Amino acid sequence: MLDSVDITTRVEEILSAHKGMEGSLLPILHAIQAEFGYVPQVALPIIAQDLNLSKAEVHGVMSFYHDFREHPAGKHVVKLCRAESCQSMGADRVAAHAQKALGIDWHGTTADGRVTLEPIFCLGLCACGPAAIVDGKLVGRVDEARIDAIIGGLK
Repeated sequence: MLDSVDITTRVEEILSAHKGMEGSLLPILHAIQAEFGYVPQVALPIIAQDLNLSKAEVHGVMSFYHDFREHPAGKHVVKLCRAESCQSMGADRVAAHAQKALGIDWHGTTADGRVTLEPIFCLGLCACGPAAIVDGKLVGRVDEARIDAIIGGLK
């Protein structure tokens, strides 16, 4: 497990790699999340100081975009589409089933660290709704039985 010194060192390296880039906040946040699997809170004041922004501005950008995590995700990430088209095809029912089957709410991770459940808004698979992304792979026509099969297949 990394301590705050290791995180700080790596964040400073990422900031250095983006030095002079216009509009670098989002690329920096993406690079930090790619490095750690989430954006550690200890990184926010470092980013803010380097970019001459307030900590609130950096946190505001990070919290605005749903792809950024404040905590490490589970071994597997299941994202269920929450857009209107998928909702009209039963996404709310499927989401409730997934939450109950996993015993977690949105943005939660199972106690064993195996699965994180996240909402996502429109995957562009409207004709195949409800849709999901499982470990980066698109899945269409997701129903309760398919959710059970997906969850059961995640080891």
